[in-house]
Amino acid sequence: GEKRMKQTESPAIRAIQEIKKAVIGKDDCIIKVMTAILAGGHILIEDVPGVGKTTLALAFSKALHLEQNRIQFTPDVLPGDVTGFSLYQKATGTFEYQPGAVMCNLLLADEINRTSPKTQAALLEVMEEGSVTVDGVTRPVPSPFLVIATQNPVGSAGTQLLPQSQLDRFLICFGIGYPDAAEEMDILKSRRSGNGLEDVRPVISSQELMEMKKEVEEVFVHDQV
Repeated sequence: GEKRMKQTESPAIRAIQEIKKAVIGKDDCIIKVMTAILAGGHILIEDVPGVGKTTLALAFSKALHLEQNRIQFTPDVLPGDVTGFSLYQKATGTFEYQPGAVMCNLLLADEINRTSPKTQAALLEVMEEGSVTVDGVTRPVPSPFLVIATQNPVGSAGTQLLPQSQLDRFLICFGIGYPDAAEEMDILKSRRSGNGLEDVRPVISSQELMEMKKEVEEVFVHDQV
């Protein structure tokens, strides 16, 4: 009976079970991220360092079979690092596009509030448009495309707050929080045999994820809702 139940589990539930191997005791956070992904939105995680923000993003990229890039934002990261840039090729005498970090399925934008407003705007424009324009040529980002951005709300010296209009580009914003004592014990026990991420298996292909998102869009919503 249990075997049959496992076969009828939705792919989303199967993915959540895999992610739980790496992210312990934060089931509500996993469900929030999964919900946002299916709704086609981007995610902002506001929390202090060391609570597993990066692990959460990496676990999702593995379980959902998504090509993943990461930018560690600092004041000297340029818009071209995000969107890509044209490089002159001496041999051919032409400019060739060098892809930026956004050319992936899942972009982890770490500490988005530590970079300049210009670079923030470049990323947020891609999130809105689903494409990048470099030297007048517009290129779509891969599909599906999702940004998980993080920011540290503590110690705001030298950081740039995201303006309200840019915050609107994120579907959800939440904190992870420190684990409680029992969860800390579970994390320590699980870390004996590796970091948990190694155990996460890909259970959904990006094609399946696109189909799941289509199904979500077709859910009937009554006018009164």
